[in-house]
Amino acid sequence: MAQVLSPQQVALDPEGRLSGWLGDVDPRLRILAASLFALVVVACASLPVLALAFGLSLALLLGSRLPLGRMLKRMAAMDGFILFTLAILPFSVPGDAIFTLWGFDATWQGVALAVEIALTANAVVLALLVLVGTMEPVALGHALYALRMPAGLVQLMMFSIRYIDVLRAEYLRLRVAMKVRGFRPGTNRHTYRSMGYLVGMMLVRAVERSERIMDAMKCRGFTGQIHLHRDYRLRGLDAIFAGGSVLAMTLLVGMELVL
Repeated sequence: MAQVLSPQQVALDPEGRLSGWLGDVDPRLRILAASLFALVVVACASLPVLALAFGLSLALLLGSRLPLGRMLKRMAAMDGFILFTLAILPFSVPGDAIFTLWGFDATWQGVALAVEIALTANAVVLALLVLVGTMEPVALGHALYALRMPAGLVQLMMFSIRYIDVLRAEYLRLRVAMKVRGFRPGTNRHTYRSMGYLVGMMLVRAVERSERIMDAMKCRGFTGQIHLHRDYRLRGLDAIFAGGSVLAMTLLVGMELVL
């Protein structure tokens, strides 16, 4: 799944919604559009089609009034993750040689495959970041539930997003406590045993916290059902967005079939 941005990381209006036209689009349509766009782009293999898909994602970013620099940094982080794979593809795919490095031939076919993967990954991730990653966790969970996703899965996702930072803070407190007691990590038995204790304590603290949270929710009348915080109704802007999304994906599929 794409990373969910905090309200401080996106352009928000005074009511806490994403500013601009994109913030007014039904969250359900944004999730569906991002999912279908990802499926279409992954199924395409033509470089002109993938370049157009990346251009559409970039146009969506520019039209969404999101902070361009921060979003591009996130894209760069993703590109850094797959950079090694892209670098070795020209030397691992057989074909017409371009040049030889240390006895290995770089081929045009390998370069084309690397460019294809890079365009696909950037187009999909950028669209997911803009359409889905800018939603607040509660809005994302409620939109998924409105799309008839299993309630248990939606609740698991919402709790995971909410308490990842809590568990990280707990981990940092335990590490500080270990440093105060003179712990210095190394490649020895004491370090392995201490890190094992750390992981075990994290699991114990997580279980205890989950029990307290469940007790608190039951005291507030929680029965496992998600109550939607808004009435989802399609409006004119939603119809325009849906029509534009269908047109864009139809164009991509048509070009892929022709090319």
